[in-house]
Amino acid sequence: MTSKLTNSILENNNISLSKVIIHNKPYFKISNSDQMRPFFMSIVSDSNHWMFISSNGGLTAGRKNSEYALFPYYSDDKITESSEITGPKIILQVTKNENRFIWEPFSIRFQDKYTIRRNLYKSIYGNAIIFEEENLDLNLTYRYEWCSSNIYGFVKKSTLTNNAEQSVSIAFVDGIQNVMPYGVSSALQNASSNLVDAYKRTELVEESGIGIFALSAIIVDKAEPSEALKANVAWSLGIDNPKYLLSSLQLDEFRKFGKVRQEIDVKAEKGAYFVNTAIQLNPKASNDWVIVANVNQDASDIVAISNQIKTDSQLLNKVEADIQLGTKKLIKLNAVSDGLQLTSDNFRDTRHFSNTLFNIMRGGIFDDGYTIEKWDFKNYLKNANKDVSRNCEQLLQDLPETFSLQTLRKFANWNDDKDFKRLALEYLPLKFSRRHGDPSRPWNKFSINTRSEVDGSKILDYEGNWRDIFQNWEALAFSYPEFIENMIFKFLNATTFDGYNPYRVTKGGFDWETIEPDDPWSYIGYWGDHQIIYLLKFLEFIEDYNPGKLESFFSQDIFVYANVPYRIKAHQDILNNPKDTIEFDEDSDKEIRLKRERIGADGALLQYSNGKVVRANFIEKILATTLAKLSNFIPEGGIWMNTQRPEWNDANNALVGNGVSMVTLYYLRRFLKFFEGVFQNTSIDEVEVSSEISEFFNAVKSAFKQNESILNNEIDDATRKQLLDLLGIAGSNFREHIYNNAFSGDKLKVSLNDILDFTQSAIKHLEHSIRANKREDNLYHAYNLMTVEDTTSVSISCLDEMLEGQVAVLSSGYLSSQENLDVLDGLKQSKLFREDQYSYILYPYKNLKGFMDRNTIPSNSVHSSKLLQTLVSEGNTQILKKDRNGDYHFNGNFKNANDVEQALENLSETAHLELAKSEKHKVLQIFEDVFNHKAFTGRSGTFYGYEGLGSIYWHMVSKLQLAVMEVCQKAIAENESPEVIGRLLEHYYEINEGIGVHKSPELYGAFPTDPYSHTPAGKGAQQPGMTGQVKEDILSRFGELGVFMNDGLLVFNPCMLRKDEFLNEAQVFNYINVDGEASALKVDANQLVFTYCQVPVVYSISNEYKTTISFKDGSQQIFDQVELDKETSEKVFSRSGDVVSITVHIKEDHLK
Repeated sequence: MTSKLTNSILENNNISLSKVIIHNKPYFKISNSDQMRPFFMSIVSDSNHWMFISSNGGLTAGRKNSEYALFPYYSDDKITESSEITGPKIILQVTKNENRFIWEPFSIRFQDKYTIRRNLYKSIYGNAIIFEEENLDLNLTYRYEWCSSNIYGFVKKSTLTNNAEQSVSIAFVDGIQNVMPYGVSSALQNASSNLVDAYKRTELVEESGIGIFALSAIIVDKAEPSEALKANVAWSLGIDNPKYLLSSLQLDEFRKFGKVRQEIDVKAEKGAYFVNTAIQLNPKASNDWVIVANVNQDASDIVAISNQIKTDSQLLNKVEADIQLGTKKLIKLNAVSDGLQLTSDNFRDTRHFSNTLFNIMRGGIFDDGYTIEKWDFKNYLKNANKDVSRNCEQLLQDLPETFSLQTLRKFANWNDDKDFKRLALEYLPLKFSRRHGDPSRPWNKFSINTRSEVDGSKILDYEGNWRDIFQNWEALAFSYPEFIENMIFKFLNATTFDGYNPYRVTKGGFDWETIEPDDPWSYIGYWGDHQIIYLLKFLEFIEDYNPGKLESFFSQDIFVYANVPYRIKAHQDILNNPKDTIEFDEDSDKEIRLKRERIGADGALLQYSNGKVVRANFIEKILATTLAKLSNFIPEGGIWMNTQRPEWNDANNALVGNGVSMVTLYYLRRFLKFFEGVFQNTSIDEVEVSSEISEFFNAVKSAFKQNESILNNEIDDATRKQLLDLLGIAGSNFREHIYNNAFSGDKLKVSLNDILDFTQSAIKHLEHSIRANKREDNLYHAYNLMTVEDTTSVSISCLDEMLEGQVAVLSSGYLSSQENLDVLDGLKQSKLFREDQYSYILYPYKNLKGFMDRNTIPSNSVHSSKLLQTLVSEGNTQILKKDRNGDYHFNGNFKNANDVEQALENLSETAHLELAKSEKHKVLQIFEDVFNHKAFTGRSGTFYGYEGLGSIYWHMVSKLQLAVMEVCQKAIAENESPEVIGRLLEHYYEINEGIGVHKSPELYGAFPTDPYSHTPAGKGAQQPGMTGQVKEDILSRFGELGVFMNDGLLVFNPCMLRKDEFLNEAQVFNYINVDGEASALKVDANQLVFTYCQVPVVYSISNEYKTTISFKDGSQQIFDQVELDKETSEKVFSRSGDVVSITVHIKEDHLK
């Protein structure tokens, strides 16, 4: 049934994005969202709720982690596909003008029967999502919203509106289906959901309408009782005397205009909670109701909420009030990490809010600024080291219940216990953190550990893969600079003596990967490049914020080594098989874990042979890391990737072993240049380091110094091998000595001038390799391959261009501004540029052969081998097979050359013994010619999503943006020509726009105000929210705003900020001040505002440069520049509350 009105409305059916206000709350709306391919979203909360939902309505949700699920926790593809059977469902029987209609909003059923429009609304705060369907034929609109309440759980608000001028009679069932009982693990649900169904029992508390979703018993295979004493629940408000359904069994009957009967007790079926009623809806009227669901409820909880439903007439208002309180708390969580901004660009303001939110969801947020609560610090100490906790009981007794970070540091510095001092300096009172797992990243497990499951009390906790969490802390440190020391201590004390970082960092210490025989994904090893650049960013930060602070650590033995039960093999063994280089020491693993149980987390620290903890100063720790990298330096190749793990891009996993990283080398060059400056300016002459580190240092230094002459020319393969051996043997000898004997405890003095000399020599070698890796198209190689040709030479071959390499070389600081521009121009003209998204893929797209073409052996190759010809003539298919068309194919069971080699060995036991031996290398070469496995870089070259072929990985694009920002700022600081600066800025703004906040939803593939991990060719954005990209985008945003620290002073120099970001008219900026109070500030036209360390900073276009500081006591101080003095800067950094606002006056010609 259509009409002229309907047809005219349908003319405006384009997908579009707009900002709307609903019930005084701001949302972004995607109109006609159903015309887009379904996309995935993460709906957040201030508490421990999690919800992952598809734009077609399919979802999973729960609290804390996937083991407390309300709906089944599956991978995102299954969630999208299950929208008809999981989550919200409404069916309406509509009577209009004596005609009856069935309408099932958001369903594929009946979707061609009506003219409909579907819209999607997402709260700008990310904690609510609205699905809306307009039935233009029936003149009805149904809308439901998901939001959360800390007290009550998940709340589904429904609204049915009659848009017509006449009343309508409607009967409906509305609710949620496939509701999980409590006590089912995600693994069990995925593997044996049919078994789980057999244990399900759903009961109705008739007097209150509560549905109880429980197991008849916890599902175990042991012959022992296992009671299920908790349940998930659902209940409703807003509908008078409905019938309740506890399953989906009667829905088909209702679709046929049938009536349903109330269900009270349903066994062995998937649980559901539906309300059924009939209403008369007047013209232009609406009807509202809610369904509330929660997990992990015991009998007492159910009695309490049942009583509240029956007796509390204000319950609906209380639910709504708690939802609003949650929104306020969420805004506050983000505000304290400087997530609030007000400019003329709503989209960018919201994207910054989202970036900040996901950054603190990964890395955590400090509970109360620089305030520390004694109860948490005591628990932390006890978990870290029971002896230290016991010995410091009196000290802790003397501390007040809350105290400042500075107070803790004073106590630590006064204390003679080095372990107490170290643990105090590592302590980070973070909360809200979780690993970046979700249904689009099912290989990562998350847990939102914010409150006790026993008594509901607050928990401060954090966890993350080390190569993830430290980058999030980089952005967090920007808003909490006083915690940078603690972050550095946590980083360095989680590094091993042989120079690497273990897999995971938590509040309770660190963890490492183990070999799990039943898990094909389990593996061990160390990542490389992150370690250098992430640590360097911390070190650069502290030097800008607190110059000279690093020097105070040079001689203090307040650092330790992580003890990881990995044993890196000897240099010659690595040369023999660079893909198998680390042994897992099971005995050591057991011993470390026993010590950890007995002592606490400190049981996993490296010890001397006498059981005492090995201690080191800052210089020794930096040397250990630096020497580990440089001992794997291959001239003109990069840093050898021989620790069984790839670098940033996991999908390049096949580079492990023969891969050589210029990416790490570029970052290492910047790392060493930083320390060159530090050592040149230090007043310290010498430091003591472990004798073993000293010997390692001298060997590596000697190798570099003695080989400086080779840098005058291109390096040949023999010379390359000689230097590699000198370096590799030095590293190998050092490791083997410690593995077998432990550190001796002997210390030797090392001159800082010697370290400076070594640093400068290493820089010469690295810079030579950078020059050698420049391509003809002005790009730079990212990764190379090394081949051990014989016992005396190592050759280097190049791989295709990669975005990663360009980012790293731009970040290295080695190139001039013109050379940086050449790289960016070359990048724009390269095969890495993806025109449709106006952004960059990781590596050139390759059109892989189709299945029928992939395994075809050229006939001339077969004819060149007597063995293969003989096997074909005999009909022996162990190696190859001939098809009816006369084409030849390798055995379909082969996966790689190892299988071919095994098959050839099997032939050696037959009459083909001699041929199999003599032609082994020939056959293996034919196999290589067909499949070209030498060029195989890993799954990156074999799949089409994630980091695969044709895919944009947004984290690397944002890394590019930040690197380009740095080179722009460098060019401006060095007074480069206006043309060079202008063109660099053009590249920056183009990259920024390519990231997509101003893209249409259709092009972006989702709400463009949300960050996503990647965009494959032919699809929209994938993997919402928890991407490392957010850190780079936060830093880039503050870089655009020109917020810097220089020599301990706060500086505002927005040399890249665009004038069109300033407001066109006055608005009010709502923010949270340092005291945690909601505040408001009027911002005029030609101004914008953001917060830094939670202090609002107003930029105002003016005819002069000056800065006005407004203090809490009402006084003001004016600086005639855009740099604050040390005293005022420290008041801002320390979040003292003395500074209430800063107004920076900027000349218009300073803006872009």
